[in-house]
Amino acid sequence: MSIAQSYPPSSPHIPVLLTPILDSVKPISGIWVDGTFGAGGYSRAILDAGADTLYAIDRDPEVFARAKKWAKDYDGRLKLIHGTFSDLDTHVKNAGTDLIDGVVLDIGVSSMQLDQAERGFSFMKDGPLDMRMGQSGMSAADIVNSVEEKVLADLIYLYGEERASRRIARNIVKSRENLKFETTFQLVKVIEASLPRPKPGQTHPATRTFQALRIAVNDELGQLVSGLRAAENILREGGLLAVVTFHSLEDRIVKRFIQARSGNNPRGNRYQPEKTNDIATFEKIGRKAIAANKDEINSNPRARSAKLRLARRLNTTSGEFSAFDIGLPKFNLGQLV
Repeated sequence: MSIAQSYPPSSPHIPVLLTPILDSVKPISGIWVDGTFGAGGYSRAILDAGADTLYAIDRDPEVFARAKKWAKDYDGRLKLIHGTFSDLDTHVKNAGTDLIDGVVLDIGVSSMQLDQAERGFSFMKDGPLDMRMGQSGMSAADIVNSVEEKVLADLIYLYGEERASRRIARNIVKSRENLKFETTFQLVKVIEASLPRPKPGQTHPATRTFQALRIAVNDELGQLVSGLRAAENILREGGLLAVVTFHSLEDRIVKRFIQARSGNNPRGNRYQPEKTNDIATFEKIGRKAIAANKDEINSNPRARSAKLRLARRLNTTSGEFSAFDIGLPKFNLGQLV
């Protein structure tokens, strides 16, 4: 039986690609960080596998209220930290630890957040057009009700990879002249009217636009870049970096980060000069991303689009890198304020 299959069907969130993460470090010991705590699936599995201490970080305060029921079972080995994984090195050092043995990141929105209509993440449930993971700051409604058309179109195109972004942005701006957007279904209706009816098997018309807004509201890609840098700063020699992603923008950043930091920058071409390979800070584990097998997909459909990339920290000093060189879209989030 796979680890995913051992979770009951009623579980709010089943950790994806957990088995290959655990298999990459045997025996598990030392100090670990789960930078995207959620329902605690990765944290519990890593502690159960033998980690001495685990720092669990999440920007959503609701997750820690849920964890109180079982966190006490670990006799103080589980340390809960309210914050963002982009600052995981700072959080851990402030807690009194200088170096750690492993970092696990499960990027993006959790199934629990999607299931909560009042959080506004899902285009399948009607609720306030919010999408804030940390429940503070700018909401998705703030963006669609105030941002100028060109900026909105660029956002939907760059963060959602939506080819019809200009048409959708134009219709959003036209619609808000009569009535401000307040709910998810209001926005879904405008998006559906902007696109052809999907054929059987195609994704919902609102998928890419909702993805783009969620990423922008939470600065998810900027957080990912900072989180990778933070993990590099605090992993000890031999420490494991494990990152699970669910769409191409996330995976591209992780792939290019590991490629660049393992001393394997891509060859130059006539459009872009060849980069000098810096001193490697990671050793890449495996030639390509790990995908879920059929058994895991059958027991946990969320795993269908997941990709896992692994790397092991080398005994070298961290250096600087450009976020744009590893795939961060060139979009100024300051335009949304």
